[in-house]
Amino acid sequence: MLRSLPIMSDLDIRPAALTDLPAVVAMLADDPLGAERESPDDLAPYRSAFRRLADDPNQHLVVAVREARVVGTLQLTIVPGLSRRGATRSIIEGVRIHADERGTGLGTQLIQWAVDESRRQGCRLVQLTSDASRTDAHRFYERLGFSASHVGFKLAL
Repeated sequence: MLRSLPIMSDLDIRPAALTDLPAVVAMLADDPLGAERESPDDLAPYRSAFRRLADDPNQHLVVAVREARVVGTLQLTIVPGLSRRGATRSIIEGVRIHADERGTGLGTQLIQWAVDESRRQGCRLVQLTSDASRTDAHRFYERLGFSASHVGFKLAL
């Protein structure tokens, strides 16, 4: 069970609630890539996905809240595995920071929360992917200690 953790006196990172969905989807859509693939005007598919996430104990959709406003989000997935001597790993996905909050250190706090939670859940490795076009994000993750050690591949179905 994920705990709600206060990071700073004015910021709370907690499990997302269904009522947070409009704000989360709006952040997912608020960039050139998201604008092409997200539909904030139709929340039905997001509600269905939210229920699947909520039913899976290895999926953690969280929001960062400041002054009762959702200002960031990410999904943390815990993946048990055989490789690396049976190590459990985590995958960070869907990291988004509200446009008004970019450059404030919120992204660093959110990723640090995910790393700390991964460690708490016994993970030996934290991994994430970032679209090849997001060069600013790549620099951000490298500053936080992540290395671009692999090449990722996707197959749209």
